[in-house]
Amino acid sequence: MAWEILHVPGKPPSSLEQSTVDVLAAKIEPNLANTLVRKLNQVFQLENLRHVKRVRRTTTSEGKVELSVILCLSSEHENPAEAIPSDILQLVNAYQLSPFSAKVAQFAAMSKEEWEEQCKLWPTSYHPPTNLEGISGFSEEESQSIYSYIKMAFQLTKLSYCGDKVTNAAVIVDPLSRHIIAKGSDQICSLPSSSEENNSEYLCAEGATDIASSVTKANILANTVEPFSAKISHHECNRSYAEVACLNPWGWLKQKPYNQDSINCVSNISWHPLRHAALVAIDRASVRDMQLFPSSNSNDDSQLNANNSPAKRQKTEMLENKIGVASEACNSDLSSEATRPYLCTGFDIYLVWEPCTMCAMALVHQRIRRIFYAFPNPNAGALGSVHRLHGEKSLNHHYSVFRILIPDNPS
Repeated sequence: MAWEILHVPGKPPSSLEQSTVDVLAAKIEPNLANTLVRKLNQVFQLENLRHVKRVRRTTTSEGKVELSVILCLSSEHENPAEAIPSDILQLVNAYQLSPFSAKVAQFAAMSKEEWEEQCKLWPTSYHPPTNLEGISGFSEEESQSIYSYIKMAFQLTKLSYCGDKVTNAAVIVDPLSRHIIAKGSDQICSLPSSSEENNSEYLCAEGATDIASSVTKANILANTVEPFSAKISHHECNRSYAEVACLNPWGWLKQKPYNQDSINCVSNISWHPLRHAALVAIDRASVRDMQLFPSSNSNDDSQLNANNSPAKRQKTEMLENKIGVASEACNSDLSSEATRPYLCTGFDIYLVWEPCTMCAMALVHQRIRRIFYAFPNPNAGALGSVHRLHGEKSLNHHYSVFRILIPDNPS
């Protein structure tokens, strides 16, 4: 298997057998189509079925064109025609229509193949998700950059803890300037288990094998990449903290009492049950901003309170000047005179494991542009495995999500 980047849609592919809606339809004369559709839209609009076309066109074996129109939703009555709304019933009687039951797709198609299956029941509209960046494909140059960043995340899984355990890791990147904004790995309060059986206690049985395979690939890939920083010596720690936080978000609650002083074996690492890799990287990105733009720290709060919708305006201004700022940053080593970015707007993040709901929601608030991860999270994955947070319409920001398939023998 070669390297591959797969888009993770916000909605899972639906099964037509489980995702259909019953409607009442009727055959009509072609010359009445425009009149009837206009009148039907006035009395009964298909609010939750906007992807379904109101009129279906079929051709008989004799070559005759037949049109059918959706009248309304069907009811659970034994005779659905008896529950037709009065306004629809007037049109049925006026044009001497003969209602019949039909099934239509409940949700809009997420792929061309799904759309073709839907149209076998009743024609629907299909709009490819061209608004999401990168879905149409990546150039060879961009693909290689993506692979290099995920390799960097893999390397962090080996550099972050003592011993032979693996953790989740995150790398935040500015795709325009190709600068590494921040890196982080799990820093939770997690004591080592006494046996391999305890290590897998919190993993669901169905996903345990996949996770074990993921750990093996993580070790292999990390060993094929040159270190990006010096390893922490094994003698600097007397315990190994190797559970992947997002795979086991609540595991720290079941840990035995511990001495905090013994856990802080490395003075510059803060241990906390909520410090998952993505949150650590976000925190370091914030620290970086405060160091690079010290003059703006004292003025930001007063400006936010004094102006109308400052966050949106700052975000808009940042996006308009993003390319210029990135170019200036390359020449001046990201000097403090550049415009301070709004949170992580426009940045990409690379994770070894699919984030949990907490981390995925934090990335929404940070206005991340794209998320790339290598391994699914069958226990608590929020971006494809268990939930699909990025497909929630009520959120005020949506990012694109991709999974990177790792070859068996990465190089």
